[in-house]
Amino acid sequence: MNQLILIVDDEVNLVSVVRGYLEQAGYRVVSAYDGRQALFVAREQQPDLIILDIMMPIMDGFAFMREYNREGKAPIIALTARIDEADKVLGLEMGADDYITKPFSPRELVARVRAVLRRSGAVTPESNLLRAGQLQLDRDAHMVSVAGQEIELTPMEYSLLNIFMTNPGRAFNRMELLERAQGFAYDGYERTVDVHIKNLRKKIELDASQPEYILTVFGVGYRFNSNL
Repeated sequence: MNQLILIVDDEVNLVSVVRGYLEQAGYRVVSAYDGRQALFVAREQQPDLIILDIMMPIMDGFAFMREYNREGKAPIIALTARIDEADKVLGLEMGADDYITKPFSPRELVARVRAVLRRSGAVTPESNLLRAGQLQLDRDAHMVSVAGQEIELTPMEYSLLNIFMTNPGRAFNRMELLERAQGFAYDGYERTVDVHIKNLRKKIELDASQPEYILTVFGVGYRFNSNL
């Protein structure tokens, strides 16, 4: 299973952008928007690496590291908009494995993630090519094909399919899918997922009325068929 990355930052747009780059690189991603929420997510999800903003409301990154280091072992890449060397030294002394200053290149951050995971002994994703039956998703080319024929997906459809194929067999509710695909989710909008799933099924399924790839989990949401 691919590694799980926890992004902790109160900038919703930044979280969404970084999530997209990491998922295209083959990682699974969860997010939190302050240190207190991040502690809960880290305890529940047990991430392989944490990308942590230092300046956040409620509980900042330094306070998070003080609490997390008592129980967690995932390496941490600290983010900050401040360039004060004292802050960098403090962050490293408190347990950060790497430090990157905002603004930064998302591609550079992905490279830092790979490097930190290598140093920590974790295995990086082996392939950006996902296959199930006659369905193939190529993250490098950002291309999807069925039986060798390329199909055109909207950005939302591609994101959803990437989430499903990266996590075969896992059931997702609609709010989870929205949050993972967009970086945010609002009550009242979760039913839009049904429309995207319907359109996606029309493009990838042999018979959209009897789906083979994206299965409905009644009372929950959807999951990708892990038996293909």
